[in-house]
Amino acid sequence: MISTIDTLLANAAVPVSPARGFDVGAALRRLAADAARATPDPAPGMARAAQAGQRLGVVARWILNQPDAAHHVDSLVQDGPDTPVEEDSLDVEGAVVFACLLYLTGHPESAQFWWQLAAGAGHRAAGYCLHLHHLSLGEAREAAHWRHQVMHASTRTDAPLDEDFIESIEVVARYVHTHGSVAAVPTGTLAMEVDRLADDGAGNCIIVRRPDRRLAKQLRDFNRH
Repeated sequence: MISTIDTLLANAAVPVSPARGFDVGAALRRLAADAARATPDPAPGMARAAQAGQRLGVVARWILNQPDAAHHVDSLVQDGPDTPVEEDSLDVEGAVVFACLLYLTGHPESAQFWWQLAAGAGHRAAGYCLHLHHLSLGEAREAAHWRHQVMHASTRTDAPLDEDFIESIEVVARYVHTHGSVAAVPTGTLAMEVDRLADDGAGNCIIVRRPDRRLAKQLRDFNRH
């Protein structure tokens, strides 16, 4: 019996090839190629939306880091936070800066409101921010509307943007995506002050109310550093 079992085991043995060196690099390349074939490319619309969001972040940081940004935001609180916002008395630059601050601190609906106020007063950069904002949300019709406003509508402040300017923004955005940026992103105390304003108005309106002097002071400190 034992002899029979030994014979069966011997016949069932799997032949083993001689040991060879394992090419780790080749194996990793094969795995990477398999993963690339298994992972579909993102839909063109999704890629375009992501690129628009990236460009908007670059523009918003650039506007927020301007030396006079805090001065313009401070002008929004001269008559008190509860004063109605009227286009004729609005510091348009302040509205754009405040909108960018709101966007970068996670309040996109409020940012859209303040950008629209500034764009209605003829601010071209605000209109471009709205174009990118809607594009990042996949809202092609709204994005096209604001691009048309920026490129063709008459403004009270600056001349309409041209294709060269928009292309330069895209080049800068690609560079920042690859190499990073020295433009600071609002965090810490400044972000907390924005959240405080948002919480103060949460019971009545989802739109963040006018900035107050505490926020303007924090923005001055942010720009100073």
